[in-house]
Amino acid sequence: MKVLANDGISAKAKAALEAEGITVSTDHVEQADLIDTLNREGYAGILVRSATKVRQDLIDACPDLRFIGRGGVGMDNIDVDYARGAGKVVFNTPAASSQSVAELVMAHLFAMARSLHRSYPAMPERGAVEFKVLKKAYAKGIELRGKTLGIVGFGRIGTSVAEYALGCGMHVIGVDREGTSRTVNVKVQLGGGNVQEVAVEIPLVSMDEMLAQADAVTFHVPAQADGSPVLDAAGVAAMKEGAMLVNTARGGTVDEAAVSAAVTSGHLRAAALDVFVGEPKPDPALLQVDGLALTPHIGAATLEAQDRIGDELVERILELR
Repeated sequence: MKVLANDGISAKAKAALEAEGITVSTDHVEQADLIDTLNREGYAGILVRSATKVRQDLIDACPDLRFIGRGGVGMDNIDVDYARGAGKVVFNTPAASSQSVAELVMAHLFAMARSLHRSYPAMPERGAVEFKVLKKAYAKGIELRGKTLGIVGFGRIGTSVAEYALGCGMHVIGVDREGTSRTVNVKVQLGGGNVQEVAVEIPLVSMDEMLAQADAVTFHVPAQADGSPVLDAAGVAAMKEGAMLVNTARGGTVDEAAVSAAVTSGHLRAAALDVFVGEPKPDPALLQVDGLALTPHIGAATLEAQDRIGDELVERILELR
């Protein structure tokens, strides 16, 4: 069996597959050359993350392709139903990256609360001559403890974010399609390696209620079928004055122009974006907006998460032999 890991795979997972006699290539193939390469090299499977797209044309043109694996959660870059209808096995690794994404969310919240996203680039350029000016500019930080966090989408990642936020002393409310509450088990590390769990009931409210109450909002939902934002311009306007926003879900989950304008006007304290419309070529103007905390889609990009993703991919591929 030959497998193309077109967006990479952990060294541990590659070694595990090769130990089972499976040939794994991690040489990236450009989208335009993908069909020809898959057919010419006789790949039985392709593994992707978010960059490579597996659409109907590729599925039709590669009859010998047996499976498509997504290292991560969302599969909007794959025509899943069509592929399965064509007899292909399609799978992802939904649980592997939850903790890593949740930690990035919290990192962004802490950074925005203390204006770290502004002071980090300013200090090397101006700190030597404008130290007092910068100190005054960034001396109006806020604490997360006691603030209300609104979580849109209460799946695995949303739940992980809630665990961290509760541990920091934040109040948490959620927005989800079903139910009126969620139980989150907060793990407290005790001495000697012992862990104690505390069950916390999280209320689920409407989007309007959440936006009116939340000091910070984070999104953990799949891309909408019609491409519309989950938080449009009206939703941004409905957020509390001075609130913060984090999007680590998908580009377009929030209206980028409206968020940018709200940060520029001061309606929002700051906004953090890890995903962008048009990835991997986001709007250059967006990247220059003061007050935006920007990262290049690194939510799941930790060594631990990539090892867990690799382990899941190995398990699923070995099942298909």
